[in-house]
Amino acid sequence: MNASSAQVIPATASRASQLTAIAWGFMLLCSLLPRVVLQELFGWQPAWLPYAQMGLLAAGLLLSLAWPALRPLRWFFAILIAIFLAEMAMGWISRQPVWARVFGATDGPFLTGMFSTQMSRLGVSLLVIAAMLALGWSRQRFYLVKGDLRAPIEPVRALGFPKPDPWPRFGGQFAAYITLGTLLFLILAARPQLVTLARALPLLPAVLLFATLNAFNEEVTYRSSLLGALAPALGPRNAVWVAALFFGIGHFYGVPYGIVGVVMASFLGWILGKAMVETRGFTWAWFIHFLQDVAIFSFMAIGSVTPGG
Repeated sequence: MNASSAQVIPATASRASQLTAIAWGFMLLCSLLPRVVLQELFGWQPAWLPYAQMGLLAAGLLLSLAWPALRPLRWFFAILIAIFLAEMAMGWISRQPVWARVFGATDGPFLTGMFSTQMSRLGVSLLVIAAMLALGWSRQRFYLVKGDLRAPIEPVRALGFPKPDPWPRFGGQFAAYITLGTLLFLILAARPQLVTLARALPLLPAVLLFATLNAFNEEVTYRSSLLGALAPALGPRNAVWVAALFFGIGHFYGVPYGIVGVVMASFLGWILGKAMVETRGFTWAWFIHFLQDVAIFSFMAIGSVTPGG
């Protein structure tokens, strides 16, 4: 880890491990995991679950303000509450008739439906940014800056990088691996015909726009906010893993579905979190995410021009 990120590591390993365990517990209870368990085991999604999760976070926030040992996690609780509130607020707004008239229905065809969805998610991102600024955080604190694009990586021997190579080498390779891996999975799953690919080409500008917005929205909401809250409390490495699993669990009902999707999204989340804390910026994380989203939205566009798709 570079010097600028090392300075936020907590003073004692024992205290860091206790805070990390507490953060993991709250993250799992307030992630998509309870919904997945209830839905998959019992076919039940209680409407009160998000409110119960917010209540748990509020209790954690109050406890952190009263108990000095837990105080480093106060921003973690506050940011998760802000994310819940922002998603609820934009969910309500996007269901109003005026929203559909201006942006289209979120459940509409590919172009209008995805545009409406991304506008709603952009609203969430802007509300989360407003919350972080209201907490007195600088943009550097939550990584919404360019960063050092040539910063050295923390070596990852298991992935073939035993030395502190510059981020262009590591990030460039994994941007290609992740994007090509996603493309291969989608091609094998969808098996698109050439005529369908040709018909989808006019949608490419929309695909690029949606990929740009989605990468920005998810990096702000599920990465920079959590890392800004957790890195000073747990150290960058632990913070990256907590944020990565929160992001991964949230993709249980994504593409691909289930445990495979969680594992793939968690690995991606780890790479993107590593990019943020090591470059102290947003650029590499957004770029890698953007490339993968281009592949995903391209296949959504292809599906939208397939008869019955």
